[in-house]
Amino acid sequence: MPNHPDKTMNEQSKNRSAELPGFYRYLYLVSGTLLVAIGVIGIFLPVLPTTIFLILASACFVKSSPKAYNWLGNHKILGAYLKNYQDKSGLTIKAKVFNITFLWLMILTSAYFFTNEFFIRLLLFAIAIGVTIHILLIKTKVSE
Repeated sequence: MPNHPDKTMNEQSKNRSAELPGFYRYLYLVSGTLLVAIGVIGIFLPVLPTTIFLILASACFVKSSPKAYNWLGNHKILGAYLKNYQDKSGLTIKAKVFNITFLWLMILTSAYFFTNEFFIRLLLFAIAIGVTIHILLIKTKVSE
């Protein structure tokens, strides 16, 4: 999602949404909205991915509403997830440090306050280790 959507993209989005009957456009719009909500929740819950839900929401908005599609693509925070995914530009050091710190903070909080089960704690730590490795393997962006 570029910060300034291309006219061609807007026209393609309008054409795709115009092809669908009203009920389906509404269904895609509602689905896209729910997927955005889940993606936003994923920002705060490290076990829930964010980007995939925003990508799916974007696809729903392409089929339902050019206005919603452009809003998501140009959103100050959410649009960055899509843009970084699309152009494979990577994450800045600052973003990596923030994401890993927030991930571990939430995992440790969850493991300490919300479960006494050893297996669940072990699973949470395994997820945190896996996500940390994934974040570290993402290309590092020189500047933002």
